[in-house]
Amino acid sequence: MSDALPADRPADASSSGSASSGSSFSGAVSSGSRRVAAIDCGTNSIRLLIADVSADGTSLTDVVRTMRVVRLGQGVDRTGRLADEALERTFAACRDYADQCREHGATAVRFVATSATRDAENRQDFVDGIRDILGVEPEVVSGHEEAALSFAGALSVLDPAQPLPALVVDLGGGSTEFVLGDRDGVRASLSTDIGCVRMTERHLTADPPTADQIAAATADIDAAIDAAAAVVPFEDIATVIGVAGTITTITAHALDLTAYDAETIHGTELPVATLRASADALLHATREERAAMPFMHPGRVDVIGGGSLIWSRILERVAAATAAADGTAPAPVTSAVTSEHDILDGIALSAPAAEQR
Repeated sequence: MSDALPADRPADASSSGSASSGSSFSGAVSSGSRRVAAIDCGTNSIRLLIADVSADGTSLTDVVRTMRVVRLGQGVDRTGRLADEALERTFAACRDYADQCREHGATAVRFVATSATRDAENRQDFVDGIRDILGVEPEVVSGHEEAALSFAGALSVLDPAQPLPALVVDLGGGSTEFVLGDRDGVRASLSTDIGCVRMTERHLTADPPTADQIAAATADIDAAIDAAAAVVPFEDIATVIGVAGTITTITAHALDLTAYDAETIHGTELPVATLRASADALLHATREERAAMPFMHPGRVDVIGGGSLIWSRILERVAAATAAADGTAPAPVTSAVTSEHDILDGIALSAPAAEQR
């Protein structure tokens, strides 16, 4: 990985359909730490974290944490290719991110791309464009590595009182990762091809979706959960942690927030029944109703129903599996924790080591 960034470019905020949100906390690098940048490029959004990694490499202090919805995976499930307009939206966001990396003095940048890029036959166009803009080689990681990074990020801030092992569910636009592990690391994981964008584009096209569309999506989702359960022992789960924008948005709905508030959402533990009720409400809401919700990011309005159905089915299956475990599980899972820390944090924690590869 190169530390160098190309010569300054102006930020491009003209990308149609993109939206941004985030926070910035400028300041000097603390003694013994190293300032790094992590970029997570998924099917729906691209996110940047500039953070100071502690000297022992186990914790992060945020400098910038921001996100744009660029819908890189637009149409990939149908065409197998990244659309030209989706690539340009993504490149525009990356030009801005390159400026921020320079401004804040990041000395290492790790760029990780996930489901949509893995699936695209023209992914080299994406790789070449990112290399030109950021001066680093984008890593199109496997589902297994994506799962490990998500788990590391979520566990880095987990309340020590939470029982283990934990199942981290990273519900993205094109894929969902199931990762079971504890403080010693990952025990079992599987990346599945279900995500909020993929299910919406494939099945949930009406407003609101019809019963037949929901049934078809449910069949795909349940098949993916079956595959995950064959690899990841659901009966061993003591804690469920949900990460990424679909799950944090469902939690915002369950908390009846008047605005999206990451600090309030992070670490919230709610009953499975409460989360499933909110997921059901979002699935059956009209587009107009979803857009009017004060916590809803504009880039999630069209796809939150698909993600909500996925999260609801996962929670139902985990609760049933642990309840039927006949004492082999620590206790039946009746609640889930929502974390604002996920693969992006895992990428940042791994950035210094990745630079040496």
